[in-house]
Amino acid sequence: MQISQEYHKMLKFFRKKEKMTQEEIADKLNVTQSCVSKLESGRKLIDIQTFMNWVRVTNSEVHAASMMFGMDLTNVAMQVLQTAPMYIGGFGLWI
Repeated sequence: MQISQEYHKMLKFFRKKEKMTQEEIADKLNVTQSCVSKLESGRKLIDIQTFMNWVRVTNSEVHAASMMFGMDLTNVAMQVLQTAPMYIGGFGLWI
C-alpha cells in the first residue's frame, strides 16, 4: 500500500520541524539520503510502513493525523481555547 504523492510536502515539514537533516533521517529510517530527497520531492512514492516510521521518528503523530484528515491545527487550537474557559468555569461552579 502506498500513500498519495501529495504527502511528500508533509515529509519535509515533519523533518524540518525536528531540525533534522536528510542524512539524519535517512540514518534513522535505514535508507539513503538520495531516497529521502526523492521522497520529499515527490519523485518517489512512499509506502505506508516508511511513512509511519517517518512520522514516529519525527514525533509528528498529531500533525500527520490532522493533515491526513484535513484538519487545520491552528483552527482546532483556537476552537479549544475559545471553548475551554466555558468548561473550566462550569467545573469551578460544580465543585
